[in-house]
Amino acid sequence: MSKLKAAEIKSALATLPEWRRTGAVISRTFQFKDFVVAMKFVNLVAKLSEAAGHHPDIDIRWNKVTLTLTTHSEGGLTEKDFQLALKVDRL
Repeated sequence: MSKLKAAEIKSALATLPEWRRTGAVISRTFQFKDFVVAMKFVNLVAKLSEAAGHHPDIDIRWNKVTLTLTTHSEGGLTEKDFQLALKVDRL
């Protein structure tokens, strides 16, 4: 899968309003009522990621979970990143 061009990234981000681009990554922070619910979310993300064969960086802070996506093997953002972000948003 090849790295997306700037116009393609802009178009893909328009479908994911809560996600933000910083350089070669997109990220989103999710907030939950407590740590237990946050961890349940992380476990759901883990299952989605395994099925997709694409894994986010995950930062867990008590009731907040930040996911960061990029395709390291391509050196930037690819369709895989946006596909996984969309699946996560549907959780």
